[in-house]
Amino acid sequence: MNDVTVKPRVVIRYCTLCRWLLRASWMSQELLSTFADDLGEVALAPAEKGEFKIYVNEQLIWCRVRDEGFPEAKILKQRVRDVLFPERDLGHSDR
Repeated sequence: MNDVTVKPRVVIRYCTLCRWLLRASWMSQELLSTFADDLGEVALAPAEKGEFKIYVNEQLIWCRVRDEGFPEAKILKQRVRDVLFPERDLGHSDR
């Protein structure tokens, strides 16, 4: 029997010209540490022109321009949680 469960996908689009790869990598690590077995993938996608956007299942949850900067890890985790697992308590990240 092949029981395939599709888990959520997060995509972090980062500007390569701005050299935001390390920031994007750190944020992906934070998400994978917090949501361990609940995420199917956190993908890093090169972009251009100052872009830094984070999507959960194709839903934009962070845009550097719209949200005026980069998210703190706590805020990012809360936004991912609010979309995917609204009933989950994030412990210290909720305080």
